[in-house]
Amino acid sequence: MQNSQRGSTEFSDRHQLDALPWTHRITAQAVTPERLGELAALARREIPGVRASAQELAEFLRHDPDSIFVLCQGGRLLGGIAFLYLNSAGLDALLLDDFNLNDPPRRFLAQPDEQPAAIYVWALVAKGRGAIGLGNVAQMLRGPRYRSADYYAQPSSPEGRAFLGALGFAPLASFQPDLWWYQRPWNRLPEMIAPSLQSTTNLVKRSLADARHEFS
Repeated sequence: MQNSQRGSTEFSDRHQLDALPWTHRITAQAVTPERLGELAALARREIPGVRASAQELAEFLRHDPDSIFVLCQGGRLLGGIAFLYLNSAGLDALLLDDFNLNDPPRRFLAQPDEQPAAIYVWALVAKGRGAIGLGNVAQMLRGPRYRSADYYAQPSSPEGRAFLGALGFAPLASFQPDLWWYQRPWNRLPEMIAPSLQSTTNLVKRSLADARHEFS
């Protein structure tokens, strides 16, 4: 996750992403083509290494109009957040570090009428109070299409890691470097079951990777 989040004094460690409250002070909505250029410029200015152009963002909007959101106060742009909605093959590829996140192949993305297997936080920039608008976005992603999909992200700075931790993300053992995972509350298992299942899941991931390297 490319992250440039500043001025977030209203967040604390007790907040979980799905528990963030809706606010009337910030508007969060799917980006319109008219604001793509402004959002791309903000991302390039605030997030180190980001080179996305308005044309590149427009390509993803054509694939899924609900993949990029803007955070505004009045008419002023305070930030935005972009997601990759991954299908099952995309989630496997993410865990195995098997595709370029800077140019994600469309075959790994869920169709707009398809429930994603995972939600990858592709980019996030929020200036000042814009950060509290994430609660509005989180509310939209509690809808039927997205409800069963866990979140994944890669922080690009120590501040980004701290921010993810405050939202309930935790580092995940995977072949993708520095991958963080947020499990939706309704997907969480009782403590006595979760460790054994996690061990089995890790074993399956290692087996998949070993097979991939052996036959590649």
